[in-house]
Amino acid sequence: MRQFIHTLHISTPGRGMVEFTDQVRLWVGMSEIREGLLTLFVQHTSAGLLIQENADPVVQHDLERFFARLVPDGLPMFEHANEGVDDMPAHVRAALTPTSLGIPVRNGAPELGNWQGIFLYEYKLRPGQRTVLLHLIGE
Repeated sequence: MRQFIHTLHISTPGRGMVEFTDQVRLWVGMSEIREGLLTLFVQHTSAGLLIQENADPVVQHDLERFFARLVPDGLPMFEHANEGVDDMPAHVRAALTPTSLGIPVRNGAPELGNWQGIFLYEYKLRPGQRTVLLHLIGE
C-alpha cells in the first residue's frame, strides 16, 4: 500500500463555485496508484467541497440562489461579523456543506460519474486563495 499527499491552492473570484476536477485527475494520474481512495479536505471554515454537476452552469447559479435565500448576508441575528456582513453567513453555509470528500480511484483515475465535477464552494464575497489537501492511498 502506498500513499501520497498533495496541496492545491485554488484562487477564487469571490462567492461561487470553482471547479478543480482537472487538477485532481492530473495529480491522481501522476501518482501511478491504480486502485485506491482519494480524500480531499478544505482547510477553511468559510468554504466547502462539493461533487456537483459540471455540464450546466445554471446548476451553480441555482445553488447560489438557494443559499442566498437560506442564509442571506447581513442578517441582524448574527453577532459575528469580524470580516464583514458575509462573514457569519459564510460560516453557516460551510457548516451545511462538506469540508472533505472521499472518491474511489480505479484504473488510475477518480471514479466520478457522468456530469460530476469536483468544486470548491467559496462563501466569502471577496476574491481569495483556498487550500485543499489531497490524500491518496492505494496500490
